[in-house]
Amino acid sequence: MAVLPPHCCSPLSTALMLLLLFLPSPASPHAFFIFGDSLVDAGNNDYLVTLSKANAPPYGVDFSFSGGKPTGRFTNGRTIADVMGEALGQETFAPPYLAPNSSAEVTSSGVNYASGSSGIFDETGSFYIGRVPLGQQISYFEKTRAQILDTMGEKAAAEFLEKALFTVAAGSNDILEFLSPSVPFFGGQKPDPAAFQDALVSKLAFHLKRLNELGARKFVIADIGPLGCIPYVRALEFIPAGECSAAANKLCQGYNRKLKRMIGRLNQEMGPESVLVYANTHGIVMEIIQRYRQYGFENALDPCCGGSFPPFLCIGIANASSALCADRSKYVFWDAFHPTEAVNFIVAGRLVDGGAVDASPVNVRALFQQDQHK
Repeated sequence: MAVLPPHCCSPLSTALMLLLLFLPSPASPHAFFIFGDSLVDAGNNDYLVTLSKANAPPYGVDFSFSGGKPTGRFTNGRTIADVMGEALGQETFAPPYLAPNSSAEVTSSGVNYASGSSGIFDETGSFYIGRVPLGQQISYFEKTRAQILDTMGEKAAAEFLEKALFTVAAGSNDILEFLSPSVPFFGGQKPDPAAFQDALVSKLAFHLKRLNELGARKFVIADIGPLGCIPYVRALEFIPAGECSAAANKLCQGYNRKLKRMIGRLNQEMGPESVLVYANTHGIVMEIIQRYRQYGFENALDPCCGGSFPPFLCIGIANASSALCADRSKYVFWDAFHPTEAVNFIVAGRLVDGGAVDASPVNVRALFQQDQHK
Protein backbone atom coordinates (compact mmCIF):
# COMPACT_ATOMS: atom_id res chain seq x y z
CA MET A 1 0.00 0.00 0.00
CA ALA A 2 1.38 3.38 -0.95
CA VAL A 3 2.16 5.95 1.73
CA LEU A 4 -0.70 8.40 2.14
CA PRO A 5 0.12 11.68 0.38
CA PRO A 6 0.89 14.82 2.38
CA HIS A 7 -2.41 16.50 1.46
CA CYS A 8 -4.31 13.62 3.06
CA CYS A 9 -4.15 15.16 6.50
CA SER A 10 -7.75 14.75 7.69
CA PRO A 11 -8.38 11.76 9.97
CA LEU A 12 -11.76 11.31 8.28
CA SER A 13 -10.28 11.21 4.77
CA THR A 14 -7.55 8.87 6.00
CA ALA A 15 -10.19 6.54 7.41
CA LEU A 16 -12.22 6.63 4.19
CA MET A 17 -9.19 5.77 2.09
CA LEU A 18 -8.34 2.89 4.38
CA LEU A 19 -11.90 1.57 4.27
CA LEU A 20 -11.70 1.46 0.48
CA LEU A 21 -8.59 -0.66 0.81
CA PHE A 22 -10.45 -3.01 3.12
CA LEU A 23 -13.31 -4.01 0.86
CA PRO A 24 -13.71 -7.65 1.84
CA SER A 25 -12.35 -10.48 -0.26
CA PRO A 26 -14.69 -13.31 -1.22
CA ALA A 27 -15.70 -15.38 1.80
CA SER A 28 -13.04 -17.94 2.54
CA PRO A 29 -12.82 -21.04 4.75
CA HIS A 30 -9.34 -20.03 5.82
CA ALA A 31 -8.95 -19.92 9.59
CA PHE A 32 -6.82 -17.44 11.53
CA PHE A 33 -4.70 -18.64 14.44
CA ILE A 34 -3.24 -15.76 16.44
CA PHE A 35 -0.43 -15.95 18.99
CA GLY A 36 1.36 -13.26 20.97
CA ASP A 37 0.86 -10.55 23.55
CA SER A 38 -1.48 -7.65 24.30
CA LEU A 39 -0.99 -6.18 20.82
CA VAL A 40 -3.24 -8.97 19.50
CA ASP A 41 -4.97 -10.34 22.63
CA ALA A 42 -8.73 -10.54 21.96
CA GLY A 43 -9.73 -11.21 25.56
CA ASN A 44 -7.87 -14.24 26.90
CA ASN A 45 -6.63 -12.32 29.93
CA ASP A 46 -10.24 -11.70 30.96
CA TYR A 47 -10.26 -15.35 32.04
CA LEU A 48 -7.05 -15.19 34.09
CA VAL A 49 -6.14 -13.94 37.54
CA THR A 50 -3.83 -11.20 36.34
CA LEU A 51 -2.94 -7.54 36.74
CA SER A 52 -2.82 -7.29 32.95
CA LYS A 53 -6.43 -6.70 31.93
CA ALA A 54 -8.34 -4.49 29.53
CA ASN A 55 -11.82 -5.47 30.67
CA ALA A 56 -13.09 -2.09 31.83
CA PRO A 57 -13.89 1.25 30.14
CA PRO A 58 -12.57 3.07 28.23
CA TYR A 59 -10.92 0.07 26.54
CA GLY A 60 -13.02 -0.88 23.54
CA VAL A 61 -14.74 2.51 23.39
CA ASP A 62 -14.51 2.46 19.57
CA PHE A 63 -15.06 -1.29 19.10
CA SER A 64 -18.35 -1.12 17.22
CA PHE A 65 -18.93 -4.87 17.34
CA SER A 66 -19.42 -4.72 21.12
CA GLY A 67 -21.24 -1.41 21.16
CA GLY A 68 -18.18 0.30 22.61
CA LYS A 69 -17.92 -2.08 25.57
CA PRO A 70 -14.59 -3.63 26.61
CA THR A 71 -13.76 -7.02 25.09
CA GLY A 72 -10.33 -7.52 26.62
CA ARG A 73 -8.55 -5.88 23.69
CA PHE A 74 -5.80 -3.53 24.85
CA THR A 75 -6.82 -0.64 22.63
CA ASN A 76 -9.79 1.58 21.84
CA GLY A 77 -11.01 -0.61 18.98
CA ARG A 78 -9.63 -3.32 16.74
CA THR A 79 -6.19 -4.89 16.98
CA ILE A 80 -3.85 -5.31 14.03
CA ALA A 81 -4.87 -8.97 13.83
CA ASP A 82 -8.57 -8.00 13.73
CA VAL A 83 -8.00 -5.56 10.87
CA MET A 84 -5.85 -8.02 8.92
CA GLY A 85 -8.60 -10.60 9.21
CA GLU A 86 -11.22 -8.17 7.94
CA ALA A 87 -9.02 -7.16 5.02
CA LEU A 88 -8.72 -10.80 4.01
CA GLY A 89 -12.45 -11.46 4.15
CA GLN A 90 -12.79 -12.89 7.65
CA GLU A 91 -16.47 -12.57 8.62
CA THR A 92 -16.01 -13.09 12.37
CA PHE A 93 -13.03 -12.45 14.61
CA ALA A 94 -11.14 -15.44 15.94
CA PRO A 95 -12.45 -15.89 19.51
CA PRO A 96 -10.13 -16.01 22.53
CA TYR A 97 -9.16 -19.59 23.32
CA LEU A 98 -10.02 -19.28 27.01
CA ALA A 99 -13.56 -18.05 26.30
CA PRO A 100 -16.35 -20.59 26.81
CA ASN A 101 -17.37 -22.43 23.62
CA SER A 102 -14.49 -20.96 21.59
CA SER A 103 -13.89 -24.38 20.04
CA ALA A 104 -17.26 -24.19 18.29
CA GLU A 105 -15.93 -21.54 15.88
CA VAL A 106 -12.56 -23.09 15.08
CA THR A 107 -13.34 -24.34 11.58
CA SER A 108 -14.93 -21.06 10.49
CA SER A 109 -12.75 -18.39 12.07
CA GLY A 110 -9.83 -19.96 13.93
CA VAL A 111 -8.72 -19.16 17.47
CA ASN A 112 -6.87 -16.33 19.23
CA TYR A 113 -4.39 -17.59 21.86
CA ALA A 114 -2.64 -14.25 22.55
CA SER A 115 -2.22 -13.08 26.12
CA GLY A 116 -1.38 -9.65 27.48
CA SER A 117 1.98 -9.34 29.33
CA SER A 118 3.20 -12.68 27.94
CA GLY A 119 6.46 -13.20 26.12
CA ILE A 120 8.61 -15.55 24.11
CA PHE A 121 10.36 -16.56 27.33
CA ASP A 122 8.12 -18.41 29.78
CA GLU A 123 9.24 -16.19 32.66
CA THR A 124 8.31 -12.91 30.99
CA GLY A 125 5.38 -11.13 32.60
CA SER A 126 5.61 -12.92 35.95
CA PHE A 127 5.11 -9.57 37.70
CA TYR A 128 1.55 -9.51 36.36
CA ILE A 129 0.86 -13.00 37.78
CA GLY A 130 -1.46 -14.64 35.23
CA ARG A 131 -0.55 -14.73 31.53
CA VAL A 132 -0.14 -17.40 28.85
CA PRO A 133 3.45 -17.58 27.56
CA LEU A 134 3.96 -18.27 23.86
CA GLY A 135 4.98 -21.88 24.51
CA GLN A 136 1.75 -22.52 26.43
CA GLN A 137 -0.24 -20.83 23.67
CA ILE A 138 1.18 -23.37 21.22
CA SER A 139 0.28 -26.18 23.63
CA TYR A 140 -3.28 -24.85 23.56
CA PHE A 141 -3.17 -24.91 19.77
CA GLU A 142 -2.05 -28.54 19.97
CA LYS A 143 -5.30 -29.28 21.81
CA THR A 144 -7.24 -27.36 19.16
CA ARG A 145 -5.49 -29.38 16.46
CA ALA A 146 -6.54 -32.61 18.15
CA GLN A 147 -10.15 -31.39 18.05
CA ILE A 148 -9.81 -30.55 14.36
CA LEU A 149 -8.42 -34.01 13.64
CA ASP A 150 -11.33 -35.64 15.48
CA THR A 151 -13.83 -33.51 13.59
CA MET A 152 -12.37 -33.61 10.07
CA GLY A 153 -10.11 -36.59 9.84
CA GLU A 154 -6.39 -36.49 9.11
CA LYS A 155 -6.41 -35.57 5.41
CA ALA A 156 -9.01 -32.79 5.63
CA ALA A 157 -7.41 -31.43 8.82
CA ALA A 158 -4.00 -31.23 7.12
CA GLU A 159 -5.50 -29.31 4.19
CA PHE A 160 -7.40 -27.03 6.57
CA LEU A 161 -4.22 -26.14 8.47
CA GLU A 162 -2.24 -25.67 5.25
CA LYS A 163 -4.64 -22.88 4.25
CA ALA A 164 -4.84 -21.30 7.70
CA LEU A 165 -2.92 -18.13 8.56
CA PHE A 166 -0.73 -18.25 11.68
CA THR A 167 0.08 -14.80 13.05
CA VAL A 168 2.72 -14.41 15.78
CA ALA A 169 3.27 -11.05 17.49
CA ALA A 170 5.51 -11.67 20.49
CA GLY A 171 8.71 -10.38 22.02
CA SER A 172 7.82 -6.82 23.03
CA ASN A 173 7.36 -7.73 26.69
CA ASP A 174 10.62 -9.69 26.76
CA ILE A 175 12.45 -6.58 25.55
CA LEU A 176 10.51 -4.27 27.88
CA GLU A 177 11.57 -6.38 30.85
CA PHE A 178 15.17 -6.31 29.65
CA LEU A 179 14.92 -2.51 29.53
CA SER A 180 13.43 -2.30 33.03
CA PRO A 181 15.70 -1.48 35.99
CA SER A 182 15.51 -5.02 37.42
CA VAL A 183 14.83 -8.29 35.66
CA PRO A 184 14.16 -10.99 38.29
CA PHE A 185 14.46 -14.03 36.03
CA PHE A 186 17.96 -13.02 34.94
CA GLY A 187 19.09 -13.44 38.52
CA GLY A 188 19.91 -9.76 38.91
CA GLN A 189 22.57 -9.86 36.20
CA LYS A 190 21.43 -8.87 32.73
CA PRO A 191 23.12 -10.58 29.82
CA ASP A 192 24.86 -8.66 27.08
CA PRO A 193 22.22 -7.13 24.74
CA ALA A 194 23.50 -9.15 21.78
CA ALA A 195 23.34 -12.38 23.79
CA PHE A 196 19.83 -11.50 24.91
CA GLN A 197 18.73 -10.87 21.32
CA ASP A 198 20.26 -14.16 20.21
CA ALA A 199 18.53 -16.10 23.00
CA LEU A 200 15.18 -14.47 22.20
CA VAL A 201 15.45 -15.22 18.47
CA SER A 202 16.54 -18.80 19.19
CA LYS A 203 13.59 -19.40 21.51
CA LEU A 204 11.15 -17.96 18.97
CA ALA A 205 12.62 -20.20 16.25
CA PHE A 206 11.99 -23.20 18.50
CA HIS A 207 8.34 -22.17 18.90
CA LEU A 208 7.88 -21.61 15.16
CA LYS A 209 9.36 -25.00 14.31
CA ARG A 210 6.96 -26.59 16.78
CA LEU A 211 4.00 -24.88 15.08
CA ASN A 212 5.29 -26.12 11.73
CA GLU A 213 5.47 -29.67 13.07
CA LEU A 214 1.84 -29.29 14.16
CA GLY A 215 0.75 -28.43 10.62
CA ALA A 216 1.20 -24.67 10.31
CA ARG A 217 2.36 -23.63 6.85
CA LYS A 218 1.55 -19.92 6.43
CA PHE A 219 3.17 -17.66 9.02
CA VAL A 220 3.09 -13.91 9.59
CA ILE A 221 5.79 -12.99 12.10
CA ALA A 222 5.67 -9.44 13.43
CA ASP A 223 8.91 -7.80 14.45
CA ILE A 224 9.24 -5.50 17.47
CA GLY A 225 7.96 -1.96 17.05
CA PRO A 226 9.86 1.16 18.16
CA LEU A 227 9.50 0.57 21.91
CA GLY A 228 11.76 3.58 22.52
CA CYS A 229 8.84 5.77 21.44
CA ILE A 230 6.07 4.30 23.60
CA PRO A 231 5.04 6.54 26.52
CA TYR A 232 6.09 3.94 29.12
CA VAL A 233 9.71 3.74 27.94
CA ARG A 234 9.96 7.48 27.37
CA ALA A 235 8.88 8.05 30.98
CA LEU A 236 11.09 5.24 32.30
CA GLU A 237 14.17 6.80 30.72
CA PHE A 238 13.15 10.46 31.22
CA ILE A 239 13.23 11.13 27.49
CA PRO A 240 12.61 14.81 26.57
CA ALA A 241 9.33 15.81 24.96
CA GLY A 242 9.18 15.02 21.26
CA GLU A 243 11.99 12.45 21.38
CA CYS A 244 12.28 8.67 21.57
CA SER A 245 14.79 6.52 23.45
CA ALA A 246 17.55 5.86 20.93
CA ALA A 247 19.00 3.08 23.11
CA ALA A 248 15.69 1.20 23.35
CA ASN A 249 15.04 1.51 19.63
CA LYS A 250 18.58 0.31 18.88
CA LEU A 251 17.92 -2.82 20.96
CA CYS A 252 14.69 -3.45 19.05
CA GLN A 253 16.35 -2.91 15.68
CA GLY A 254 19.18 -5.29 16.56
CA TYR A 255 16.67 -7.95 17.49
CA ASN A 256 14.65 -7.32 14.33
CA ARG A 257 17.68 -7.78 12.09
CA LYS A 258 18.40 -11.13 13.71
CA LEU A 259 14.72 -12.07 13.51
CA LYS A 260 14.64 -11.36 9.77
CA ARG A 261 17.73 -13.52 9.21
CA MET A 262 16.17 -16.32 11.27
CA ILE A 263 12.97 -16.16 9.21
CA GLY A 264 15.06 -16.40 6.05
CA ARG A 265 16.78 -19.53 7.39
CA LEU A 266 13.50 -21.16 8.36
CA ASN A 267 12.06 -20.44 4.92
CA GLN A 268 14.98 -22.45 3.52
CA GLU A 269 14.78 -25.24 6.10
CA MET A 270 11.01 -25.76 6.06
CA GLY A 271 10.81 -26.12 2.30
CA PRO A 272 8.51 -24.63 -0.34
CA GLU A 273 5.29 -25.83 1.30
CA SER A 274 5.87 -23.44 4.23
CA VAL A 275 6.24 -19.65 4.02
CA LEU A 276 7.15 -17.29 6.84
CA VAL A 277 6.48 -13.60 6.22
CA TYR A 278 8.51 -10.99 8.09
CA ALA A 279 6.18 -8.14 9.08
CA ASN A 280 8.07 -4.85 9.41
CA THR A 281 5.85 -3.18 12.01
CA HIS A 282 8.85 -1.25 13.36
CA GLY A 283 9.47 0.55 10.11
CA ILE A 284 5.80 1.32 9.51
CA VAL A 285 5.13 2.67 13.02
CA MET A 286 8.36 4.68 13.00
CA GLU A 287 7.31 6.28 9.72
CA ILE A 288 3.91 7.14 11.18
CA ILE A 289 5.56 8.76 14.21
CA GLN A 290 8.03 10.74 12.11
CA ARG A 291 5.39 11.91 9.60
CA TYR A 292 2.36 11.82 11.86
CA ARG A 293 0.67 14.93 10.50
CA GLN A 294 0.75 13.55 6.96
CA TYR A 295 -1.17 10.55 8.28
CA GLY A 296 -3.83 12.74 9.89
CA PHE A 297 -2.58 12.54 13.48
CA GLU A 298 -2.07 15.49 15.81
CA ASN A 299 -0.12 13.78 18.58
CA ALA A 300 2.65 11.26 17.93
CA LEU A 301 4.05 10.38 21.34
CA ASP A 302 1.58 11.04 24.16
CA PRO A 303 -1.04 8.50 25.23
CA CYS A 304 -4.68 9.27 24.52
CA CYS A 305 -5.77 7.39 27.64
CA GLY A 306 -4.10 7.76 31.03
CA GLY A 307 -1.09 9.85 31.86
CA SER A 308 2.42 10.01 30.46
CA PHE A 309 3.90 9.11 33.85
CA PRO A 310 3.40 6.24 36.32
CA PRO A 311 1.01 4.70 37.16
CA PHE A 312 -0.29 5.28 33.59
CA LEU A 313 -3.86 4.49 34.67
CA CYS A 314 -6.32 4.06 31.83
CA ILE A 315 -8.94 1.64 33.18
CA GLY A 316 -11.94 3.17 34.90
CA ILE A 317 -11.56 6.72 33.63
CA ALA A 318 -14.24 6.69 30.95
CA ASN A 319 -15.84 9.84 32.32
CA ALA A 320 -12.64 11.66 33.18
CA SER A 321 -12.28 13.97 30.21
CA SER A 322 -8.92 15.22 31.42
CA ALA A 323 -7.48 11.70 31.18
CA LEU A 324 -9.00 10.62 27.85
CA CYS A 325 -8.39 12.50 24.63
CA ALA A 326 -11.44 13.76 22.78
CA ASP A 327 -10.54 12.25 19.40
CA ARG A 328 -8.79 8.90 19.43
CA SER A 329 -8.19 9.03 15.67
CA LYS A 330 -5.73 11.88 16.16
CA TYR A 331 -3.40 9.98 18.50
CA VAL A 332 -0.77 7.41 17.60
CA PHE A 333 -0.78 5.86 21.09
CA TRP A 334 -3.89 4.74 22.91
CA ASP A 335 -2.26 4.18 26.30
CA ALA A 336 1.30 3.93 27.64
CA PHE A 337 1.98 0.74 25.68
CA HIS A 338 -0.43 0.24 22.79
CA PRO A 339 -1.30 1.99 19.52
CA THR A 340 -4.76 3.29 18.66
CA GLU A 341 -7.09 1.54 16.26
CA ALA A 342 -6.25 4.25 13.72
CA VAL A 343 -2.61 3.15 13.72
CA ASN A 344 -3.60 -0.51 13.63
CA PHE A 345 -5.55 0.17 10.42
CA ILE A 346 -2.52 1.70 8.73
CA VAL A 347 -0.08 -0.99 9.88
CA ALA A 348 -2.41 -3.84 8.92
CA GLY A 349 -3.07 -2.28 5.52
CA ARG A 350 0.64 -2.04 4.78
CA LEU A 351 1.29 -5.63 5.88
CA VAL A 352 -1.58 -7.02 3.84
CA ASP A 353 -1.06 -5.08 0.60
CA GLY A 354 2.29 -3.33 0.91
CA GLY A 355 5.60 -3.90 -0.84
CA ALA A 356 8.74 -5.75 0.16
CA VAL A 357 9.77 -3.06 2.64
CA ASP A 358 6.61 -3.72 4.65
CA ALA A 359 6.37 -7.50 4.37
CA SER A 360 8.75 -10.03 2.87
CA PRO A 361 9.25 -12.32 0.99
CA VAL A 362 5.59 -11.61 0.05
CA ASN A 363 2.85 -9.50 1.57
CA VAL A 364 0.13 -11.07 3.67
CA ARG A 365 -2.51 -11.08 0.94
CA ALA A 366 -0.19 -12.92 -1.44
CA LEU A 367 0.60 -15.42 1.32
CA PHE A 368 -3.08 -15.86 2.09
CA GLN A 369 -4.01 -16.47 -1.54
CA GLN A 370 -1.30 -19.03 -2.24
CA ASP A 371 -2.68 -22.37 -3.38
CA GLN A 372 -6.31 -21.29 -2.99
CA HIS A 373 -7.12 -23.58 -5.91
CA LYS A 374 -6.33 -26.67 -3.85
